[in-house]
Amino acid sequence: MTSGMLGVGGAIVMIPLLLYAPPALGVGLLDVKSVAAITLAQVMVAALSGAIAHGRHRAVSAPLAWVGGVSMAVGSFSGAVASHYVTANVLLLVFGLMVIAAGILLAVQPDTPEMPIFAENVEFSRVRAAAVAMGVGCAAGIVGAGGAFLLVPLLLVIVHVPLRVTIGSSLGITAVGALAGFVGKVITGQVPLVPALAVAAGAIPGAQVGAAVSRRLSGRQLKLLLFTVIAVTAIRVWFDLIERWITPVSAP
Repeated sequence: MTSGMLGVGGAIVMIPLLLYAPPALGVGLLDVKSVAAITLAQVMVAALSGAIAHGRHRAVSAPLAWVGGVSMAVGSFSGAVASHYVTANVLLLVFGLMVIAAGILLAVQPDTPEMPIFAENVEFSRVRAAAVAMGVGCAAGIVGAGGAFLLVPLLLVIVHVPLRVTIGSSLGITAVGALAGFVGKVITGQVPLVPALAVAAGAIPGAQVGAAVSRRLSGRQLKLLLFTVIAVTAIRVWFDLIERWITPVSAP
């Protein structure tokens, strides 16, 4: 639901949820690399479902989705393969830095007037869009995220795409990038198949509901919600990181 509503693939919610909820409920423990792979499967499906829903309301720029998607796919595949060779703590650190960067970008982005802008009327720099998407893709592929929670504020601040078109188009970009990242993790043997399929199946209806809710909220409300999700995630992830650094022997 979060992915369709806010234009994020859902990793910013799924990674902390899969890491911390199972042990809290006493139903087991997933290591960071398994969580990254499962999350990427969910992101891929949720982003595609959300993009289709937003596309019906002319909120997805096809040129932006393809330029950003192909660039992000290259970065995401490279990052996913590289993730096989780094430690779990490094994966979590990269994710923590991405969350902090996304929060800062949203905080400094000024509110813009609400305007009924359709995707086909939006102009953008293809060079900037490609550079932003590839950079986000590299980091996202490493941690198993689609990266849309960082892509959305970067498209707003650097590429200057209106918020609603950013939300819809980022889902299209993320779907292409996450597919490449997922393939990279499959090739390197990092994907637990059954949990990945279960999480991905639940993402389809959730993204459709989220897209419907998104159309009922103002741009200011959407931005506030995204910032809140990012802030809560940042606090939890950095608390875990600091705890791991203080007591490295007990870290999973």
